Amino acid sequence: MSEKKKQKHKKKKKYRVFWFFAKLQILLVILVGVALSWYYFGGYAQTVSKLQQEAKELVRASDESTFRSVETSLVYDANGSLVSTLKGEKDVYYLEYDNIPAYVPAAMVSIEDKKFYSHNGIDIKAIMRAAKAMIQNGKVTQGGSTITQQLARNIFLNQDVKWERKIEEMFIAVELEKIYSKNKIMEFYLNNIYFGNGYYGIQAASKGYFNKDVDSLDLSQVAFLCAIPNNPTLYDPVQRPENTLKRRNRILNQMKSDGKIKEETCEEAKEEEIVLERPQKAKSDYVETYTYNCAIRELMKQQGFEFQTEFDSEKERSAYEEEYDLLYSECQKSLYTKGYRIYTSIDLGMQQLLQGAVDNGLGEFTEQNEEGIFTLQASAVCVDNHSGYVKAIVGGRNQDLPGYTLNRAYQSFRQPGSAIKPLIVYTPVLERNYTPDSVVEDVKTEEGPANAGGGYEGNISLRYAVQTSKNTVAWNLLEELTPEVGLSYLKEMKFSRLDKQDVRPTSALGGFTNGVSAVEMASAYATLENDGMFREPTCIMKITDAQENVILETDNQEKEVYKTNAARMMTDMLVSVVQSGTGRGLALGNMPCAGKTGTTNDNKDGWFVGYTDYFTTSVWVGYDMPKELPGLSGASYPGNIWKTFMEQIHTGLKPVNFLPYIDENNFDYNVVTPEEGMPQEGTPVEEVPGQ
Repeated sequence: MSEKKKQKHKKKKKYRVFWFFAKLQILLVILVGVALSWYYFGGYAQTVSKLQQEAKELVRASDESTFRSVETSLVYDANGSLVSTLKGEKDVYYLEYDNIPAYVPAAMVSIEDKKFYSHNGIDIKAIMRAAKAMIQNGKVTQGGSTITQQLARNIFLNQDVKWERKIEEMFIAVELEKIYSKNKIMEFYLNNIYFGNGYYGIQAASKGYFNKDVDSLDLSQVAFLCAIPNNPTLYDPVQRPENTLKRRNRILNQMKSDGKIKEETCEEAKEEEIVLERPQKAKSDYVETYTYNCAIRELMKQQGFEFQTEFDSEKERSAYEEEYDLLYSECQKSLYTKGYRIYTSIDLGMQQLLQGAVDNGLGEFTEQNEEGIFTLQASAVCVDNHSGYVKAIVGGRNQDLPGYTLNRAYQSFRQPGSAIKPLIVYTPVLERNYTPDSVVEDVKTEEGPANAGGGYEGNISLRYAVQTSKNTVAWNLLEELTPEVGLSYLKEMKFSRLDKQDVRPTSALGGFTNGVSAVEMASAYATLENDGMFREPTCIMKITDAQENVILETDNQEKEVYKTNAARMMTDMLVSVVQSGTGRGLALGNMPCAGKTGTTNDNKDGWFVGYTDYFTTSVWVGYDMPKELPGLSGASYPGNIWKTFMEQIHTGLKPVNFLPYIDENNFDYNVVTPEEGMPQEGTPVEEVPGQ
């Protein structure tokens, strides 16, 4: 190519580059113009201006007392009696900046807001990084909030995720920086952030986790505490100490990188073993922990959170759990500061009776573990069938122990044994042309389970199979129905720990990967009593603010899970169980009742779940660390606890019969004519352990 042509080519290239950038600038101008028009004429300018004015007024009206105050929330039972109070200890343990060890603000700045001492309340670059990360990942992966913004959110705003709240948060942060010094803002922040388990502020956390003042803590302990506020649920030192330790080490590494500690100091602090020393507190019973959990979930639901129990991948599960933990923590914090009035369905009188039935039913078992907790345990839940609300909940045997203990009724998941059969096998097949009189085969198949004692009775009625808890029949019917279909009913009733591996015939006998809770079993059997209509279990009736303005109110919406006639037929067969089947001897006198026993292999878990027109109660008995208990069956300890409690709460109530089902073959309901050669129903039988 000649020199002349080369120069001509360069000119054309420069010309194209020039017009490219010229067109780009024109496009940017147009986009900016459109954005400004959208901002002003779409009403957003007015909204933002209003938010800015509100921010100024909020901050101007504040003083130091604003950052010390806290409102106490109150919990009431169904009769208006006070159950508990929830109050953060912020004011009691408030520390002035000069009394806070230097390591504390240093750690927080290193991990939360490196530019704290130089920005004016917001960090534009951090916000841009967070926005970029959100675009790249499709969700929020970086906070972008400064320490001042976090303070603004905690003190002046709710936890709404709308853009308006974020804008106002930034305006408030800027206004705070105009009025208060950096040290004062850090003081407010360290006394107001949430450290989990009801502890607000660094001093309350130090007292709560180490039983000492914060100025007595060493670097490793300080970093450990500073790890918590980012996500108090994920970094809970009591429930997830391994997560807290990982973040502690990250904080220490950041402090080293920022030149705040030496490498040798950093390594020594990371190697230090953290031992919690929580102070003794008055015993808090199971009503409180369940009530708080229900209240938090209702607040989450109000904010639009959608609860999930199924996930397509581990990545989806992990993202869900992260989002869940963050919002759960935020709503939990509000219980200690917002002055809620929480009205529940709990009946403290019934609660005392249920706790007494559990304690007396297992009174002969006195063995304790190293922590002084009874090794043999139980859980029990009572649901009001007329409303669907939980009336009483017991998560273990009553002991004088410090703080909250494990509430097994909703936090523990155990194998249900044969108690699951009505839910995933029998009621579903009753929707598919089976009746209590249908003839089924009690025969051993090559892949199928054995019955207790190894005996098989050939042709029997479906009613008799339920009465005697035949493993063979349940197994074969689930294979006919398919495990996918059977499990779909549990999914409809929001059983939370189902696993993909549960899609197998062993589920017919309660052989699950994770198990079920007493709350789930009670609500599922209450669904049978309620003509197949499911109501999600909760004890929250409504939540108001301190001035009794309603914040949320639950309505316990019903959803059809089973067809009405199938549910009624199932109830009728479960009446036979307590009259002449595996639950023989557990009937409630002249009060009509229905129920089902459940026992797992090697007598590790025992269940009895039963109901009347009035109430449904589920009872589980077993060891926290599963092991055999000779003599344990659904009809033994669980059944006796159930009967004791149900007899007490039905005293004085009028007997009410269950509604009849429609026999499409024109036979009289509740009357079974044994087939020739079939065993006579009503013969006493022993519990048949499930898988």
